Amino acid sequence: MKVLGVGLHKTGTTTLGTCLKHFGLNHQAWTREGFGMWIDNRYDELLEIAEHHDSFEDFPWALMYEEFDKQFPGTRFILTRRKDGETWFRSVVNHSKWTGPHEVNLHVYGNELPSGLQAEYIAVYENHLKEVRAYFKDRPQDLLEVCWEKGDGWNEICNFLGYDVPEMPFPHSNPSPGPIDKMLFYSRKHVNQARDKAHRLWKWIRDRQTNSTHKW
Repeated sequence: MKVLGVGLHKTGTTTLGTCLKHFGLNHQAWTREGFGMWIDNRYDELLEIAEHHDSFEDFPWALMYEEFDKQFPGTRFILTRRKDGETWFRSVVNHSKWTGPHEVNLHVYGNELPSGLQAEYIAVYENHLKEVRAYFKDRPQDLLEVCWEKGDGWNEICNFLGYDVPEMPFPHSNPSPGPIDKMLFYSRKHVNQARDKAHRLWKWIRDRQTNSTHKW
């Protein structure tokens, strides 16, 4: 049995992944390479990768529930969501302040940055929920819908997948960053930018020296 998280990003997908890994499942989350394959419609290659894993969440996997359903009969699907579209959008905006323009936003929501596009982003989010629900409307036993903010947790997941409820508290992974996290992030960002500029300067000097040598 495979387990596929079909919620969009910033709906608690990392928390879901933490839970699935706790059960000992060979888990696969977001990868840039995998998302690139999805962009290029290389679904067969993604399904080949999926052969070697038990559970999945985040992109590109959340967008491949129909392919998984056909390729891996018996897969259980978990739809994570936020308490409302506005809450989800605020989380996406905060996340984008860390990541900057991102290919996921461009290819999933139509624009690299969400700011000023609340209606457009929420429309994609709510349409995704409707499409997943419609796809499984005659198979409620195959789809679990959860919202961590409304109290869903171990009981719902374990009852759905057939696992015993752990004694450990329910995890809440990848929360919104606090002031210290933001400071560390931007510090690393500036260091990386300075390093890149130094590398370009060194390359420019090296090229100039090489060209000067060749003139002689």
